[in-house]
Amino acid sequence: MSRSQLVAEHLPLLRRYARALTGSQSSGDAYVAAMLEAMLGDPSVLDESHGPRAGLFRLFTQIWNSVSVNDDSEVTNLPMPPERRLSNITPLPRQAFLLLSLEGFSEEEVGYILGTDVGETRRLADAAGREMAAEIATDVLIIEDETFIAMDLESLVKNLGHNVVGVARTHADAVALAKNKRPGLILADIQLADGSSGLDAVNELLRTFEVPVVFITAYPERFLTGERPEPAFLISKPFQPAMVSAVASQALFFQRNSRNRAPKVPAA
Repeated sequence: MSRSQLVAEHLPLLRRYARALTGSQSSGDAYVAAMLEAMLGDPSVLDESHGPRAGLFRLFTQIWNSVSVNDDSEVTNLPMPPERRLSNITPLPRQAFLLLSLEGFSEEEVGYILGTDVGETRRLADAAGREMAAEIATDVLIIEDETFIAMDLESLVKNLGHNVVGVARTHADAVALAKNKRPGLILADIQLADGSSGLDAVNELLRTFEVPVVFITAYPERFLTGERPEPAFLISKPFQPAMVSAVASQALFFQRNSRNRAPKVPAA
């Protein structure tokens, strides 16, 4: 297999990680594109000593960490996505946790990607776990037509300290529940059994109020092409509890930061 084929094979999941890291499709995909440009300019920048996938994530991390985070600094080499601000940077502990829980790398591989040893990797992941455990609970709407998966998600969400306001199995149910309950987080299957779409339901809801959404699908590669508007937060089936915890927490992390940065309306 050629190097270009190896890179193409791992690009979808790298996009997933980049989007979770930055909080948006456009920003995450921009950093992946910057990494690819760096490889085209100098193929030797890709270190495959731990395998091509770990090498790509390591190079992406180097690109990510090389960009200045100061609002007033000029970045001449790479486009600066608007989300890339100091108040919104994904901390290193969360990077470690996402690499372990979402992408399934070993502690040794995460250490190689982040440039840390195994002990530091464990400390970073533990720090992320403590931070997530301290998060304020929110109301969660689950859009999932498969009964057992819905039950697993409901149990998992409750164990994380959140409150499940309802489980919707169709587009119509999801819209009705969300408009009535106004959840603080939505976990949504993309394809529902009755032929309706969780993606369409969420798009309809987002026209009326703002809420972070994590999509769940058995076919993540279909929604990680970078060729059209696609989800920022995506979990593949079958999922592990730590994966759901990491991505849901990351979605709430960006929502909280967005609210903190919103200008306050002065009192009359």
